[in-house]
Amino acid sequence: MSKKYFTAGPAELYPKFSEFLQEFVDKQLGSISHRSGDFKKIYQHTDEQLRILLGIPEENAIMFTGSASEIWEKSIQSLVEFESFHLVNGSFSEKYYQYALALQKTAKAFKKPLGEGFTYSEIEVPEYAEMVCITQNETSTGVQMREADIHKLKRSNAHKLFSIDIVSSAPIPTLDFKLMDSVFFSVQKNFGMPAGLGVWIANEKCLEKAVSLKEKGLSIGAHHDLPTLWKNAKNYQNPSTPNVMGIFLLGKIAEDMNKTGIDTIRKTNASNAKKIYQHFENKEGYEIFVKDPDLRSKTVAVINTSSPSSDLIQKLKAENMIIGSGYGPGKDNQIRIANFISTSTEDIEALLEKI
Repeated sequence: MSKKYFTAGPAELYPKFSEFLQEFVDKQLGSISHRSGDFKKIYQHTDEQLRILLGIPEENAIMFTGSASEIWEKSIQSLVEFESFHLVNGSFSEKYYQYALALQKTAKAFKKPLGEGFTYSEIEVPEYAEMVCITQNETSTGVQMREADIHKLKRSNAHKLFSIDIVSSAPIPTLDFKLMDSVFFSVQKNFGMPAGLGVWIANEKCLEKAVSLKEKGLSIGAHHDLPTLWKNAKNYQNPSTPNVMGIFLLGKIAEDMNKTGIDTIRKTNASNAKKIYQHFENKEGYEIFVKDPDLRSKTVAVINTSSPSSDLIQKLKAENMIIGSGYGPGKDNQIRIANFISTSTEDIEALLEKI
């Protein structure tokens, strides 16, 4: 019996990953020039499929980097002259905030205890903040911010740029990409791919801000700044040799998801999330970490364990079921179960039967 991964990333590979990888190898696409017409066709195909899947407007650019962490840095460099504002309630939202501080911005944060989330009515964006940075799905604690609250917050602060991290939730959130300015994710979670590719979706307001900072003589980064990435992306190119295999596989996977339909995918995801949380609702020895049901992640469930989480992790490993431990402070007394697209309803049910 092969292993089944319920980890929060890298995660279970997409069911057709091997088929798509073999196609990449058979066509010898690893040897083509990134300036060739063949590569432009790969980029264009991936661009088009992601636009269909996520509802991305034609005017926005879809750009590729080495990771989402890289986009933390690039977004701060390109879009913030003085001050950013961060919603922080876990390790990954904290890291985005720390990147801003490391880049010597006047970063401000609204922090919540681990396991708690944010709602629109409680957030007051600082007057001088140029960009609001939101981690829609906090992978470390299993907390999500509802799309409706993000949309309301943006509409109330229309003159500010919004940068949304959907690393461990894309393509599940129903974000309005006509409203959002900067949105990014990486592929080793819900898209069921190996790590090594970040995807950055930005609108023309982001481009204008980056150009204005550059014209002021300010540094917006030496390696592939936003205007450079944008210019190349609009021609289905990359400034330097990119992860061609990752871009190809992402396009094939997005195309396959589009054949299923994003509505169907989201309904299955919601149903499986409900199964997971209901299983632990009143189960002795376990407790759902996030108390507010509306703020529980649909893709990463975090569960407290009364006994050391390593005991359960090892027990399941013997059954070829790989789950994750808690993150940071929760490492020894929490488990994390990923409810990603590559994990079927049958897989989820089989896992829960063992717990």
